[in-house]
Amino acid sequence: MTPRSPKDIRSRLDFWQALTGACLALFVTVHLLLEGSVVLSPDLTNSIAWFLEASYIAQIAAPCIVLLILVHFYIAARKMPVRAGELQIFVAHSKALKETDTWLWLVQVFTAIIILAGAFFHVYTVMTDLPITANGTAARLHNGWIFFHLVFLPSVIAHTGIGVWRLAVKYGICLKKDRDVWRRRIWITMACYMLLGLCALTRLWFQG
Repeated sequence: MTPRSPKDIRSRLDFWQALTGACLALFVTVHLLLEGSVVLSPDLTNSIAWFLEASYIAQIAAPCIVLLILVHFYIAARKMPVRAGELQIFVAHSKALKETDTWLWLVQVFTAIIILAGAFFHVYTVMTDLPITANGTAARLHNGWIFFHLVFLPSVIAHTGIGVWRLAVKYGICLKKDRDVWRRRIWITMACYMLLGLCALTRLWFQG
């Protein structure tokens, strides 16, 4: 059997990084929409949560998502500037190149660290305090979790939006002539999700 070349291994890792990232982006989209239902009605959110728990979707999905985040982070970490001096070199090159995408990648690095730590505590806190209800979430916000969400929410949205953009460019979905249109659409989508998340937090804050 012919041993795999380093280039072949990198290609396979890039594929799995892209696949796990795309799955997580889809989850974030669905999760934010379901969470945002509280803006319409807390009872609607409670009904959705009840269905997810009664069907054991929530109990099964929660550890799977954490595992998916760990796998995605583990694969992506090989490209992160973690060694001494690497970050300074990367920043220096970014300034010299004056390329926006290099700075966006750096944003992804920092938001990835926030998401890795925050996702575990978020899932653990929610899943050990079942059933999930709007009143229960509101109570946690008033107990200090509002500050966590004000950092975690924009980090997730920024990381996901930039990730989708980078995947679209890398795999040729977004062609060079369409980049301005894609960039504008992604930024608008990110802004809409951020607004939805803030509205949901506001609704829950006054719910409590």
